[in-house]
Amino acid sequence: MAMNYKEAGVDIEAGYRSVELMKKHVKETMRPEVLGNIGGFSGAFSMNAFKDMEEPTLVSGTDGVGTKLKIAFLMDRHNTIGIDCVAMCVNDIACAGGEPLFFLDYIACGKNVPEKIADIVSGVAEGCKQSEAALIGGETAEMPGFYPVDEYDLAGFAVGIVDRKKMITGENLKPGDVLVGIASSGVHSNGYSLVRKVFDMTKESLATYYDELGCTLGDALLTPTKIYVKALKSVKEAGITIKSCSHITGGGFYENIPRMLPEGIRAVVKKDSYPIPPIFRLMQEKGQIEDQMMYNTYNMGIGMMLGVDPADVDAAIQAIEAAGEKAYVVGSVEAGEKGVTLC
Repeated sequence: MAMNYKEAGVDIEAGYRSVELMKKHVKETMRPEVLGNIGGFSGAFSMNAFKDMEEPTLVSGTDGVGTKLKIAFLMDRHNTIGIDCVAMCVNDIACAGGEPLFFLDYIACGKNVPEKIADIVSGVAEGCKQSEAALIGGETAEMPGFYPVDEYDLAGFAVGIVDRKKMITGENLKPGDVLVGIASSGVHSNGYSLVRKVFDMTKESLATYYDELGCTLGDALLTPTKIYVKALKSVKEAGITIKSCSHITGGGFYENIPRMLPEGIRAVVKKDSYPIPPIFRLMQEKGQIEDQMMYNTYNMGIGMMLGVDPADVDAAIQAIEAAGEKAYVVGSVEAGEKGVTLC
């Protein structure tokens, strides 16, 4: 009997159909610098617009969504997980002072269901729109026998640009500078292996409504990661220098805040200076998790931390709020051993 690829579990026609279905989402993310159409072997992007920069510098970020995907599988909801994927990459670029230019996604699945793939890509496109990045390419790999038929993995890669003199490096941060935190939307896309230990991972459990959350557990856990590109751009356009910046991801406060500090500078963060989203409180109580572990794993309600001059604090918060985000003075920096003190 003659063998073929389809019998081996790979459906090439489904691949073509996925591309057709996702085209309309991809189109909505286009920027004038994008050359050529979807479907080529590579994505092309003109560098013409950056000629005026003194020292144009590329900044890049790559990440996946991690085990948050397990929540999407259980809820059979796939149209927001792409926002998380984009957020994890472009927030890192914005954190360095960069403007995201373009994004590529990689989806590996057990079975290519074109409508599902298009659903995932619609979320990726939404994340690209929120960050003004063009979705210029991607890959859908059907890998039967490697992934279960109803599961997939999603990862991505973004490239941005910044004039080198405008990079946010943290080197000029000095004692007395103020820490401004931008609110997160919840758990974002880190620490889900612990989330999945704390709560029962069943359809029923995820469909349970909690008064303190104001929604079901599943809705709270699947809330997309905030994209901070426009908020940071708004601060820069207000003429404010962001001296230092940290994207609070896996490793929480303890691991990420030191990354924004030069040697000899210590961050002091006041825990009660902003509202902590109820999902963290619920998780902490249910899992009997110690404070230290919570702040060492989760963003605890602050997704991006900025270090600014005391004179710029009010204007920075105004600019962030003008971009539609919430911001709080959460602490300051002082002379001391590089690290973070929570009080």
